[in-house]
Amino acid sequence: MAPVFAHSRLRLYLLRLLDESPRHGYEVIRLLEERFQGLYAPSAGTVYPRLAKLEREGLVTHTTEGGRKVYSLTDAGCAEVAARQDELEDLEQEIRDSVSELAAEIREDVRGTASDLRREIREAVQQARSEPGDFRRMKEEWKEQARRAKEESRRAREEARSARQQARAVQEREEQETSANPARDLERLLDGFRDDIRDAARDHGIDAGQLREARRHLSTAAVRIVAVLRDDDRPRG
Repeated sequence: MAPVFAHSRLRLYLLRLLDESPRHGYEVIRLLEERFQGLYAPSAGTVYPRLAKLEREGLVTHTTEGGRKVYSLTDAGCAEVAARQDELEDLEQEIRDSVSELAAEIREDVRGTASDLRREIREAVQQARSEPGDFRRMKEEWKEQARRAKEESRRAREEARSARQQARAVQEREEQETSANPARDLERLLDGFRDDIRDAARDHGIDAGQLREARRHLSTAAVRIVAVLRDDDRPRG
C-alpha cells in the first residue's frame, strides 16, 4: 500500500486542521480518521512529534485546558496556510484519491479472499467426491482457514483501535488540574465512550438481546448523569 501522505504533506494538513479550529492532539487524530472514512488512523507517535515540531518552527502554539494541550496557529502559521491555498486544494484532492485507493484495495482483498475460499471449497468438494473418507478432514481444514481469515480481520481492527487508545492515553496522562472548560471535556468523554462501545460492537458483534441490555444500561446511565447535571444545589469547588 502506498503511503497515505507524501513527504511533508501531513505537516501541511495539520496546519489546515488547526486553521479550522484550535484542537488537542487526540481531536486531530480523530479528524484525520474521519476524513479518511476510517480507512486510515495515524498513531500518536506520528501526530504529536509533528505538532511539537510545528511549535518549534513558530507556526503553532498551545494553551493548556484541564491539563491538555490545545494547539492553535500563530500569525506565522495562518500566513503559511494562506500562502499555500493552492497546495491545500491539491492536497484535498490527494486525500480523496487516497480514500478511493484504500477502499479499492480493501475491496480487492475481500474479492481475493472470497475467490480463494470459493476455489478451496470447489477443490474440497472435488476431492471429497473422489475420496469420500477424507471429506470430514477437508471440511475441518476449510473451517480452520476461514477462522484464520476472520482472525486476521479482527486483528487489523484491533490495531486501528489501539492507535486511537494510545492517542487517548497520551492526553489522559496530561490531565493534572481542574478543567477550564468542563462542557468541552464532557463532550470528549462522551466521544471516547461512543468510540469504545462502537469498537466493541464491531469486533464482537451484537444480537437483539445484547442490544436490549445495552439500551437498558444506557438509559440508566443517562438518567443518573442528567440528575448530576441538574443538581444545582451540590457544593461548588
